[in-house]
Amino acid sequence: MFKLPDLPYAYDALSPVLSELTMHTHHDKHHAKYVDTLNQALADSGAKPSSLEDVVREAVAKGDKKLINNGGQAWNHAFFWEAMSAEPGAPSGDLAAAIDKAFGGLDAFKAAFVKEGVGHFGSGWVWLLARGGELSITSTHDGETLLPDPSATPILLCDLWEHAYYLDHKNDREGFLKAWIAQLANWSFAEAQFAAATGSGEAYKFPAPLAKAA
Repeated sequence: MFKLPDLPYAYDALSPVLSELTMHTHHDKHHAKYVDTLNQALADSGAKPSSLEDVVREAVAKGDKKLINNGGQAWNHAFFWEAMSAEPGAPSGDLAAAIDKAFGGLDAFKAAFVKEGVGHFGSGWVWLLARGGELSITSTHDGETLLPDPSATPILLCDLWEHAYYLDHKNDREGFLKAWIAQLANWSFAEAQFAAATGSGEAYKFPAPLAKAA
């Protein structure tokens, strides 16, 4: 079935915004549990999926809450790890131009991203997404993803569940989001996602399921 993806950096690489303890807890316990529960549900049903993206889309179509939640959380977390980097930077090229067009500049985008995340009630995710070359910000609840919407390509994603930040920021979601967007957003990854949204390259996909040993 599906394997828990490794982090693309060391556990302490995102400190002080996200501590080593937070990353071990978040990746090794929370994300791992979602993947394990997803795999058990698929095994119980006898399903042999070719991709996690298909699992989530089919679960949404059928209203299968267990697969929606655990499949969505497995996918969202994997994308979230990629959406962060220990090397702070800034968008450039076509993505920077699209941000200017949609939000009036990078600072205005960051403020809008934080505002959406702070205003989201309960657990979930805040997204920068593209529909073609047009950018917008949205949030989703619990394990919801953008996968069921074929017109939407995720560009950046930040986790709003308290387990993502509580050990480091307590209940200060706003402080966490401000630090996250300023210091951890992976703009190289975002640029690749935006290129895929506009017809150049392929968007992120969760690693394919492992084949069973003969």
